[in-house]
Amino acid sequence: MRRILHVSDLHFGRDRAELLRPLIDTINRLSPDLVAISGDFTQRARLGQYRAARTFLSHLEPPTISVPGNHDTPLDNLFERLVRPWHRYRRYIDRNLEPSFEDEEISLAGVNTVNQYSWQRGLFRSRAIRRVCAAFGRKHERRRMHIVMVHHPLEHTPGVDKRLMRGARDALDELHECGADIVLSGHLHTWRAEPFADRSGLLLVQAGTSLSTRVRGEPNDFNLLSIEGRRVTVERYCAASDATHFDLGHAATFEKVGDGWAQST
Repeated sequence: MRRILHVSDLHFGRDRAELLRPLIDTINRLSPDLVAISGDFTQRARLGQYRAARTFLSHLEPPTISVPGNHDTPLDNLFERLVRPWHRYRRYIDRNLEPSFEDEEISLAGVNTVNQYSWQRGLFRSRAIRRVCAAFGRKHERRRMHIVMVHHPLEHTPGVDKRLMRGARDALDELHECGADIVLSGHLHTWRAEPFADRSGLLLVQAGTSLSTRVRGEPNDFNLLSIEGRRVTVERYCAASDATHFDLGHAATFEKVGDGWAQST
Protein backbone atom coordinates (compact mmCIF):
# COMPACT_ATOMS: atom_id res chain seq x y z
CA MET A 1 0.00 0.00 0.00
CA ARG A 2 1.10 3.56 -0.73
CA ARG A 3 -0.17 6.69 1.03
CA ILE A 4 -0.03 10.04 -0.78
CA LEU A 5 -0.96 13.22 1.05
CA HIS A 6 -2.32 15.81 -1.38
CA VAL A 7 -1.98 19.50 -0.47
CA SER A 8 -2.90 22.44 -2.68
CA ASP A 9 -3.23 26.22 -2.77
CA LEU A 10 -1.22 27.20 0.31
CA HIS A 11 -1.14 30.87 -0.80
CA PHE A 12 1.55 32.14 1.55
CA GLY A 13 0.90 35.86 1.78
CA ARG A 14 -2.80 35.31 2.22
CA ASP A 15 -2.73 32.36 4.58
CA ARG A 16 -4.24 31.48 7.94
CA ALA A 17 -1.10 31.65 10.08
CA GLU A 18 -2.79 29.80 12.93
CA LEU A 19 -3.14 26.71 10.73
CA LEU A 20 0.47 26.51 9.58
CA ARG A 21 1.91 24.59 12.55
CA PRO A 22 -1.15 22.28 12.80
CA LEU A 23 -0.82 21.49 9.08
CA ILE A 24 2.87 20.63 9.43
CA ASP A 25 2.28 18.56 12.56
CA THR A 26 -0.64 16.66 11.03
CA ILE A 27 1.29 15.83 7.88
CA ASN A 28 4.25 14.58 9.90
CA ARG A 29 2.00 12.61 12.24
CA LEU A 30 0.23 10.89 9.34
CA SER A 31 3.65 10.08 7.84
CA PRO A 32 2.63 9.45 4.22
CA ASP A 33 4.98 7.91 1.69
CA LEU A 34 4.82 11.11 -0.37
CA VAL A 35 3.43 14.64 -0.06
CA ALA A 36 2.09 15.89 -3.41
CA ILE A 37 1.55 19.67 -3.67
CA SER A 38 -0.49 20.84 -6.66
CA GLY A 39 0.55 24.47 -6.90
CA ASP A 40 -0.12 28.00 -5.66
CA PHE A 41 2.51 28.06 -2.94
CA THR A 42 2.29 31.87 -2.91
CA GLN A 43 -0.28 34.62 -3.33
CA ARG A 44 1.80 36.98 -5.49
CA ALA A 45 5.11 35.13 -6.05
CA ARG A 46 6.95 37.63 -3.86
CA LEU A 47 10.27 36.76 -2.25
CA GLY A 48 8.95 36.82 1.32
CA GLN A 49 6.09 34.51 0.33
CA TYR A 50 8.48 32.10 -1.33
CA ARG A 51 10.71 32.12 1.73
CA ALA A 52 7.69 31.20 3.87
CA ALA A 53 6.88 28.35 1.46
CA ARG A 54 10.47 27.11 1.64
CA THR A 55 10.35 27.15 5.44
CA PHE A 56 7.12 25.14 5.33
CA LEU A 57 8.71 22.51 3.08
CA SER A 58 11.78 22.32 5.29
CA HIS A 59 9.62 21.27 8.25
CA LEU A 60 7.97 18.37 6.44
CA GLU A 61 9.47 14.98 7.24
CA PRO A 62 8.07 12.93 4.30
CA PRO A 63 9.44 13.45 0.77
CA THR A 64 7.59 15.99 -1.36
CA ILE A 65 6.77 16.46 -5.03
CA SER A 66 5.18 19.60 -6.46
CA VAL A 67 4.05 21.54 -9.51
CA PRO A 68 3.54 25.32 -9.73
CA GLY A 69 0.24 27.17 -9.84
CA ASN A 70 -0.78 30.35 -11.61
CA HIS A 71 -0.14 32.43 -8.44
CA ASP A 72 3.47 31.23 -8.43
CA THR A 73 4.36 33.56 -11.32
CA PRO A 74 4.56 37.30 -10.53
CA LEU A 75 1.38 39.23 -11.36
CA ASP A 76 2.71 42.68 -10.45
CA ASN A 77 6.17 42.36 -12.02
CA LEU A 78 5.71 42.17 -15.77
CA PHE A 79 9.41 41.64 -16.51
CA GLU A 80 9.67 38.66 -14.16
CA ARG A 81 6.41 37.20 -15.45
CA LEU A 82 7.31 37.36 -19.14
CA VAL A 83 11.10 36.94 -19.12
CA ARG A 84 11.80 34.57 -16.23
CA PRO A 85 8.48 33.47 -14.73
CA TRP A 86 9.94 30.49 -12.86
CA HIS A 87 13.09 32.06 -11.44
CA ARG A 88 11.75 32.31 -7.89
CA TYR A 89 9.91 29.00 -7.97
CA ARG A 90 13.06 27.18 -9.10
CA ARG A 91 15.12 28.93 -6.43
CA TYR A 92 12.86 28.23 -3.47
CA ILE A 93 10.69 25.21 -4.38
CA ASP A 94 12.15 22.95 -7.09
CA ARG A 95 14.25 23.45 -10.19
CA ASN A 96 12.13 20.82 -11.94
CA LEU A 97 8.70 22.19 -12.93
CA GLU A 98 7.41 18.76 -13.96
CA PRO A 99 8.89 16.20 -11.57
CA SER A 100 7.97 12.53 -11.41
CA PHE A 101 8.06 9.73 -8.87
CA GLU A 102 7.93 5.99 -9.40
CA ASP A 103 8.27 2.87 -7.32
CA GLU A 104 6.88 -0.65 -7.58
CA GLU A 105 3.30 0.44 -6.73
CA ILE A 106 2.73 3.95 -8.07
CA SER A 107 3.89 6.20 -10.89
CA LEU A 108 3.21 9.94 -10.46
CA ALA A 109 3.85 12.49 -13.21
CA GLY A 110 3.70 16.21 -12.50
CA VAL A 111 2.56 18.59 -15.25
CA ASN A 112 3.03 22.36 -15.24
CA THR A 113 -0.30 23.70 -16.55
CA VAL A 114 0.44 27.39 -15.91
CA ASN A 115 0.29 29.72 -18.90
CA GLN A 116 2.45 32.75 -18.12
CA TYR A 117 0.57 34.80 -20.74
CA SER A 118 -2.83 34.16 -19.16
CA TRP A 119 -3.25 34.89 -15.46
CA GLN A 120 -6.08 32.49 -14.57
CA ARG A 121 -6.58 30.07 -17.42
CA GLY A 122 -4.14 27.19 -17.63
CA LEU A 123 -2.75 25.25 -20.58
CA PHE A 124 -2.17 21.51 -20.91
CA ARG A 125 0.48 21.30 -23.60
CA SER A 126 0.61 18.49 -26.17
CA ARG A 127 4.22 17.69 -25.34
CA ALA A 128 3.23 17.18 -21.70
CA ILE A 129 0.60 14.65 -22.75
CA ARG A 130 3.20 12.78 -24.81
CA ARG A 131 5.68 12.80 -21.93
CA VAL A 132 3.18 11.48 -19.40
CA CYS A 133 1.88 8.76 -21.70
CA ALA A 134 5.43 7.65 -22.50
CA ALA A 135 6.19 7.42 -18.79
CA PHE A 136 3.10 5.33 -18.10
CA GLY A 137 3.78 2.87 -20.91
CA ARG A 138 1.11 0.53 -22.19
CA LYS A 139 -2.47 1.11 -21.17
CA HIS A 140 -3.02 -2.38 -19.83
CA GLU A 141 0.20 -2.53 -17.82
CA ARG A 142 -1.29 -2.77 -14.33
CA ARG A 143 1.71 -3.13 -12.06
CA ARG A 144 1.41 0.48 -10.87
CA MET A 145 -1.30 3.03 -10.19
CA HIS A 146 -0.76 5.86 -12.68
CA ILE A 147 -1.26 9.33 -11.23
CA VAL A 148 -1.11 12.76 -12.89
CA MET A 149 -0.74 15.93 -10.81
CA VAL A 150 -1.72 19.32 -12.25
CA HIS A 151 -2.75 22.66 -10.79
CA HIS A 152 -5.72 23.40 -13.07
CA PRO A 153 -8.57 20.85 -13.13
CA LEU A 154 -9.38 18.92 -16.29
CA GLU A 155 -13.12 19.23 -15.64
CA HIS A 156 -15.39 21.83 -14.04
CA THR A 157 -18.74 21.29 -12.39
CA PRO A 158 -21.68 23.49 -13.43
CA GLY A 159 -21.50 26.89 -11.78
CA VAL A 160 -17.71 27.26 -11.80
CA ASP A 161 -17.01 30.81 -13.00
CA LYS A 162 -13.45 30.17 -14.18
CA ARG A 163 -12.71 29.02 -17.72
CA LEU A 164 -11.57 25.46 -18.21
CA MET A 165 -7.92 25.41 -19.15
CA ARG A 166 -6.94 25.11 -22.80
CA GLY A 167 -6.22 21.56 -23.90
CA ALA A 168 -8.13 20.02 -20.98
CA ARG A 169 -10.51 17.93 -23.07
CA ASP A 170 -7.77 16.60 -25.35
CA ALA A 171 -5.63 15.82 -22.31
CA LEU A 172 -8.51 13.98 -20.66
CA ASP A 173 -9.03 11.83 -23.76
CA GLU A 174 -5.33 11.07 -24.24
CA LEU A 175 -4.64 10.33 -20.57
CA HIS A 176 -7.59 7.97 -20.50
CA GLU A 177 -6.29 6.18 -23.57
CA CYS A 178 -2.74 5.78 -22.31
CA GLY A 179 -3.69 4.30 -18.96
CA ALA A 180 -3.76 7.13 -16.43
CA ASP A 181 -5.82 6.29 -13.34
CA ILE A 182 -5.98 9.33 -11.04
CA VAL A 183 -5.69 13.09 -11.60
CA LEU A 184 -4.77 15.32 -8.63
CA SER A 185 -5.61 19.01 -8.97
CA GLY A 186 -6.41 22.22 -7.10
CA HIS A 187 -6.97 25.84 -8.21
CA LEU A 188 -10.70 26.16 -7.49
CA HIS A 189 -10.48 26.02 -3.67
CA THR A 190 -13.22 23.39 -3.66
CA TRP A 191 -13.07 19.67 -2.91
CA ARG A 192 -14.07 16.78 -5.17
CA ALA A 193 -13.39 13.05 -5.36
CA GLU A 194 -15.26 11.15 -8.06
CA PRO A 195 -14.80 9.67 -11.54
CA PHE A 196 -14.71 12.23 -14.33
CA ALA A 197 -18.15 12.74 -15.87
CA ASP A 198 -16.95 11.99 -19.40
CA ARG A 199 -14.16 9.54 -18.57
CA SER A 200 -15.07 7.10 -15.79
CA GLY A 201 -11.69 5.43 -16.19
CA LEU A 202 -10.08 8.49 -14.59
CA LEU A 203 -10.62 9.42 -10.95
CA LEU A 204 -10.66 13.15 -10.15
CA VAL A 205 -9.23 14.04 -6.73
CA GLN A 206 -9.33 17.78 -6.13
CA ALA A 207 -8.08 19.48 -2.99
CA GLY A 208 -9.45 22.78 -1.77
CA THR A 209 -7.02 25.13 -0.07
CA SER A 210 -4.94 24.06 2.89
CA LEU A 211 -4.10 27.51 4.29
CA SER A 212 -5.68 30.32 2.24
CA THR A 213 -8.27 32.68 3.69
CA ARG A 214 -10.18 32.39 0.38
CA VAL A 215 -12.12 29.22 1.16
CA ARG A 216 -15.20 29.77 -1.07
CA GLY A 217 -17.61 28.48 1.56
CA GLU A 218 -15.63 25.31 2.31
CA PRO A 219 -13.18 24.49 5.11
CA ASN A 220 -9.44 24.48 4.63
CA ASP A 221 -8.47 20.94 3.75
CA PHE A 222 -6.08 18.38 2.32
CA ASN A 223 -6.43 14.80 1.07
CA LEU A 224 -4.83 11.53 2.10
CA LEU A 225 -4.96 8.83 -0.57
CA SER A 226 -4.38 5.22 0.48
CA ILE A 227 -3.68 3.12 -2.62
CA GLU A 228 -3.63 -0.65 -2.62
CA GLY A 229 -3.76 -2.48 -5.92
CA ARG A 230 -6.71 -1.11 -7.90
CA ARG A 231 -8.38 0.37 -4.84
CA VAL A 232 -7.99 3.87 -3.39
CA THR A 233 -9.46 5.49 -0.30
CA VAL A 234 -9.57 9.30 -0.26
CA GLU A 235 -9.72 10.84 3.20
CA ARG A 236 -10.42 14.56 3.48
CA TYR A 237 -8.94 16.35 6.49
CA CYS A 238 -10.58 19.69 7.32
CA ALA A 239 -10.12 22.73 9.54
CA ALA A 240 -13.24 24.80 10.13
CA SER A 241 -13.12 28.61 10.05
CA ASP A 242 -12.82 28.84 13.84
CA ALA A 243 -10.57 25.78 14.27
CA THR A 244 -6.82 25.56 14.78
CA HIS A 245 -6.46 21.89 13.88
CA PHE A 246 -7.25 19.44 11.07
CA ASP A 247 -9.64 16.54 11.61
CA LEU A 248 -10.81 13.72 9.37
CA GLY A 249 -14.02 15.00 7.79
CA HIS A 250 -14.95 12.55 5.06
CA ALA A 251 -13.70 9.36 3.42
CA ALA A 252 -14.62 7.69 0.14
CA THR A 253 -13.32 4.45 -1.35
CA PHE A 254 -13.13 3.74 -5.07
CA GLU A 255 -12.22 0.58 -6.95
CA LYS A 256 -11.16 0.29 -10.57
CA VAL A 257 -12.77 -2.66 -12.29
CA GLY A 258 -11.80 -3.02 -15.93
CA ASP A 259 -11.53 0.49 -17.36
CA GLY A 260 -13.90 2.25 -14.96
CA TRP A 261 -13.90 3.55 -11.40
CA ALA A 262 -16.81 2.86 -9.05
CA GLN A 263 -17.34 4.00 -5.50
CA SER A 264 -17.37 1.18 -2.97
CA THR A 265 -19.92 0.98 -0.18
